[in-house]
Amino acid sequence: MSSTNLGPAAMDVDEAAIDEGLYSRQLYVLGHEAMKRMAASNVLIVGLKGLGVEIAKKLFVLAGVKSVTIYDPEPVQIQDLSTQFFLREEDVGKPCAEVTTIRLAELNAYVPVRNLGGQSGQEITVDMIKGFQVVVLCGASLKKQLEINDWTHENGVHFIAADTRGLFGTAFNDFGSKFTCVDPTGEQPLNGMIVSVDKDSEGVVTCLDETRHGLEDGDFVTFTEVQGMTELNGCEPRKITVKGPYTFAIGDTSKFGEYKTGGIFTQVKMPKIIEFKSLRESLRSPEYFVTDFSKFDRLASLHAGFQALSEFQAQQQRLPRPRNAEDAAALVALAKNLDADADDKVLTELAYQAAGDVSPIVAVIGGFVAQEVLKACSAKFHPMVQHLYFDSLESLPSTLPTEEECQPTGSRYDGQIAVFGRTFQDKISNFREFLVGAGAIGCEMLKNWSMMGLGAGPKGVIYVTDLDTIEKSNLNRQFLFRAKDLGKFKSEVAAAAVADMNPDLKGKIVSKQEPVGPDTENIYDANFFANVDGVTNALDNVKARQYMDQRCVFYLKPLLESGTLGTKGNTQVIVPHLTESYSSSQDPPEKETPSCTHIGNVADERGTQWARTEFDNLFVKPAQAVNSYLSEPNYLENNLKYSGQQKEQIEQLVSYLVTNKPLTFEECIVWARLQFEERYNNAIRQLLFSLPKDAVTSTGQPFWSGPKRAPDPLTFDTNDTAHLQFIIAAANLHAFNYGLRGETDPAIFKKIADEVLVPEFTPKSGIKIQINENDPAQDTGSDLMKQLPPPSSMVGYRLNPVEFEKDDDTNHHIDFITAASNLRAMNYSIPVADRHTTKQIAGKIIPAIATTTSLVTGLVCLELYKLIDGKDKLDDYKNGFVNLALPFFGFSEPIAPKKNKYNTIEWTLWDRFEFINDPTLKDILQWFNKQHNLEISMVSQGVSMLWSSFVGKKKSEERLPMRFSKLVEFVSKKPIPSHTRHLIVEVMANDEEGEDVEVPFIVVHI
Repeated sequence: MSSTNLGPAAMDVDEAAIDEGLYSRQLYVLGHEAMKRMAASNVLIVGLKGLGVEIAKKLFVLAGVKSVTIYDPEPVQIQDLSTQFFLREEDVGKPCAEVTTIRLAELNAYVPVRNLGGQSGQEITVDMIKGFQVVVLCGASLKKQLEINDWTHENGVHFIAADTRGLFGTAFNDFGSKFTCVDPTGEQPLNGMIVSVDKDSEGVVTCLDETRHGLEDGDFVTFTEVQGMTELNGCEPRKITVKGPYTFAIGDTSKFGEYKTGGIFTQVKMPKIIEFKSLRESLRSPEYFVTDFSKFDRLASLHAGFQALSEFQAQQQRLPRPRNAEDAAALVALAKNLDADADDKVLTELAYQAAGDVSPIVAVIGGFVAQEVLKACSAKFHPMVQHLYFDSLESLPSTLPTEEECQPTGSRYDGQIAVFGRTFQDKISNFREFLVGAGAIGCEMLKNWSMMGLGAGPKGVIYVTDLDTIEKSNLNRQFLFRAKDLGKFKSEVAAAAVADMNPDLKGKIVSKQEPVGPDTENIYDANFFANVDGVTNALDNVKARQYMDQRCVFYLKPLLESGTLGTKGNTQVIVPHLTESYSSSQDPPEKETPSCTHIGNVADERGTQWARTEFDNLFVKPAQAVNSYLSEPNYLENNLKYSGQQKEQIEQLVSYLVTNKPLTFEECIVWARLQFEERYNNAIRQLLFSLPKDAVTSTGQPFWSGPKRAPDPLTFDTNDTAHLQFIIAAANLHAFNYGLRGETDPAIFKKIADEVLVPEFTPKSGIKIQINENDPAQDTGSDLMKQLPPPSSMVGYRLNPVEFEKDDDTNHHIDFITAASNLRAMNYSIPVADRHTTKQIAGKIIPAIATTTSLVTGLVCLELYKLIDGKDKLDDYKNGFVNLALPFFGFSEPIAPKKNKYNTIEWTLWDRFEFINDPTLKDILQWFNKQHNLEISMVSQGVSMLWSSFVGKKKSEERLPMRFSKLVEFVSKKPIPSHTRHLIVEVMANDEEGEDVEVPFIVVHI
């Protein structure tokens, strides 16, 4: 397939959907160009028993493809409800596609869904697939796959085949003999400043000290702002060879001018041509995509096994019976004819589970394949080449089920029972789990749990909490929500939605809105945690994750942790006494951006952060200060006395209350015009007066060099879009502060702004320039206290501080930040950022895409099976790492908890000392001495130091006999909350040798 077959780029994404925020999160992952290509793609999905509908769901809730057509005329069977979340018991016997179409269409009004029709027993044909850009076959026979792929390969149509069988999954890609991938990784192009370029045959480029270029051999770069060797500026992309972390070669520069100074390199993303073989050819010489390197030796066996399974089904007109030895032997024999070295054990398990269907595997394979569909449509990210085989045999229970245990019962769980057996199904249904968060990951988790029947038994329960309400932008990846649910609590809607999917959960899922944290420990107390078997986090911030991790460590509960960032995702399983906790190891801190570096996306981020601060300094903090001055007695004395910027803050109060207090909206426009002048002209002229462009440092080096870029003042021009946008946004926000009605007609702003008399600016001598962020700001204010009106004269008067809201495109918030940051960029002659990028940075929006979310939650649920089974070996569990863009899967064994030691006793973070019946402090000290030969030198609880060996005899005599709860209240001078049943205490201890030693924390039950 040639690059011309990527789809007509002129076809635009539905702008209405973008305006409403429906596609906002994946736009940050995919970009507008990829979304445009998707908007020109018609996708056909054949087979809707779990896997097919999981793929279709992703295309609806996130992609914005032109249309999705589905085909599955077969009647719904009761076991289909094990994984097909759009089916209900009343649908049994009806055509699957017919009942799925309506519910699928509810997910996204902007993507048409069409049922291709057909009669039961009628298979898809070549004539039926014509007119589609992508064809996806789910659960099709090998014969049918070959027939369809022969045509698609010949005619330039992208083809994917996928299937799930119990704890096994497979997928195959054929995107044509020449598929053009326009962006293999999706990562931001690298860039950096250079300090020299050699003029020779190799052309070695040296980057700024302490700034690794991050490039790899074969990357391409281009250059800007090079002085001297100007031939490099805007050159054709040059292929590089890495010489070191700070150097790379670009080829012959011997005929160029002499390099003088300056220059920025920028990585150029080059398209990659990928050659796919047809399925028929690939069966003979397969190319495998490895999902788990510890199972590398299984790939060939599964390659033969899935072919044998299709042959078995063709011969017997049925799948192998669950745990049936005779059928398994027949399948093994068929596979051995294809590969004599195939693993008997793996093939036997494939036969045993072939009739089964489990939701977590469907989520993993469905999420992965849906991303491959998007790659086929958009040409964004590297497709999988070419066969995927996945299994999670380690999720099987330790006591394997018998054949009798796995027989169908006429239950919605028969697909899962065929794999795990009835006894384990009972364990699943009587498990009690706490889900923290009902957003993107939370919705997918609840969907999987409802299919699994988690908590649906007589002793089971699911608790779910989330304080957030549903917003428009949630609908594209939190598929349990619909437009009718906007404004409602996520946890309530999600709980009701999954109870509708599986009526067994009615009354078994409890929704809560209280967030987890220190303030709600009276709700999520010892009794609450005693009533759950485990916790699953579906959170979007580290602080809340760490808190829940601490709670799980304290209450000795297993924790399932996961997270996503665009196409990247990770999972972690935390098991008491077996693994480290989430907080045991921290991610490295994010790379900080040098304050004076203004290049590429660094400029976007630094400029946006600067503009976000300007937003607060103009429209939030001054109004808050005015309100505090008018309402708080002695505000000036109490709040400004020790601030170091008293005069500046008084000047601000005078400005907002007296000198610049607007009475009309026209005055707000004048104010905005003067703000422009002050920030983008006068401030820059003052800076260049104090530090001219030819300024040198104390060592004689040019001050404006390397990362320090000399700015230029801007001359206001109402015909410049960015200039006018600043005036419009700033004036409207200033008017909001004063309760004045705003305006949006550009003509009004142009007319008034052009008539403003701008005072002539004269640079001042002796002004100290704030070069470093940590330098104190210069205090230039004068005493204007007497101009402030007394609060008594303005009773009831208040300003309106602006509350930043990123998702309301009519409130001018993002407009101001975009304009302010871009004007700053113009000052420094660096590229401006678009509104979309600015909104992401200013709003701290985490890029998200539903495919990654689905896959990650599937991996989490595979670990949940193990926790339900009570597996107790470290190598039973897996932490996962994925990047669907590359694509990449990685799994690792969890890390064991760190072992500490005192005297001869080893302990980990899961250990603690427990005291019951509220003992005295003396009892505790004596117990440590007698039982552990430890001398306690200090005892603390929270922020209170309760006792130490140096407090003196009088205090010791007073405190040692006190009951511990009374001691805590005595020292802290605060009563212990009535809901508190225990206190966590820390001590400093010395061992038999008198050396300081670490010991576990103490729990005192009161």
